[in-house]
Amino acid sequence: MTRELVLYGAVRSSAAWRARIALELKGVSYREIFHDLNKGEQNADSYKRVNPQQLVPSLRTPGGAVLRQSLAIIEYLEETNPEPALLPKDPEQRARVRALAMIVACDIHPVNNLRVRNHVRDAHPDDPRAMAKWIEKWSAAGFDALEALLANSPFTGRFCHGDTPGLADCFLVPQVGNARSMGNGVAAWPVVERIANACAQLPAFRRADPASLVK
Repeated sequence: MTRELVLYGAVRSSAAWRARIALELKGVSYREIFHDLNKGEQNADSYKRVNPQQLVPSLRTPGGAVLRQSLAIIEYLEETNPEPALLPKDPEQRARVRALAMIVACDIHPVNNLRVRNHVRDAHPDDPRAMAKWIEKWSAAGFDALEALLANSPFTGRFCHGDTPGLADCFLVPQVGNARSMGNGVAAWPVVERIANACAQLPAFRRADPASLVK
């Protein structure tokens, strides 16, 4: 039985990145086992036994349980390590933060996942920009919604909710990172960009960033 948290992730996976941010914000000790998604290492039989979906992240707990899906993993960390809190105490405000996170987790990320991008590329062999146009379309739709919700809420502070980073920031930052890695940036969404830049100043976010993991 393991006595440590083990994160099965990938350096550039935005979903694993979210989990790393939460672990770093919580100050929880963990070890990460990296998979090269471009090489298909997540499809190995050994990992399929860990996660039948063959997706990252997964988290093995000190008790030996394996948790899957980044939102469930982060909620587990919140329940087992309540301080510092990633969710506000007020139920309505908690729902707001979860909704912001789920715009990324449920609406932007799934349609831009690696396997979906590859499918779009393969389905349009005569259009070298098919995948890029797909990503730009669905990313913009999600960022438009996030910008409106953040810009028009009195609960938005330095971060997505108030002046301390939380659950929504764990999801926002990797999605911004994805946009920047594609060369698109997020200047069209100034509040999103401001919050992402504020997060980048914090040690926990810097330690979780893929750039800090690449030797």
